[in-house]
Amino acid sequence: MLALITGGSGSGKSAYAEALCVKLQEKKQDIPMMYIATMYPFDEEAFRKIDRHKELRKNKNFEAIECFTGLKQVKLENPTTVLLECMSNLTANEMYQEGGAGEETVEEIRKGIESMCRQADNLVVVSNEIFSDGMDYDPETERYQRYLGAINQEIAERADLVVEVVYGIPLVHKGEEII
Repeated sequence: MLALITGGSGSGKSAYAEALCVKLQEKKQDIPMMYIATMYPFDEEAFRKIDRHKELRKNKNFEAIECFTGLKQVKLENPTTVLLECMSNLTANEMYQEGGAGEETVEEIRKGIESMCRQADNLVVVSNEIFSDGMDYDPETERYQRYLGAINQEIAERADLVVEVVYGIPLVHKGEEII
């Protein structure tokens, strides 16, 4: 199963995605779930967010892999449920980090998602909803939005489940709610 979970900052999308992973993995409790962490720890705020997410996942049987770029290089030892958090960070990393994909970001991430789908029993992707504020941005930010939008659309098209979390309330756009 492929699921895309979106929402604004602080919407509850991470908690929802984790609960979905736990539900999907119920029958394989002996195999840990994988958490692919994409936030590059570049400042104190990033470290605080990372610590908060680690606390949320504590006691949920996740093993973490840090992947800032090159998702297609990640190899899983067992078919399992994978939580990729978050596409917004991975996109920025591929665009701007040294060694990232740059102009080839969309294609590089598409290949990474394909690789994860081939390896995992379930892939749950978290992404931010950054498109509805109606503001004008500089050209570089607009390029980031275009890339993230294209990636989210490709994942949503292929996904079995697409959920937007608003104020902690899951709104199912595609598929059937599992939790």
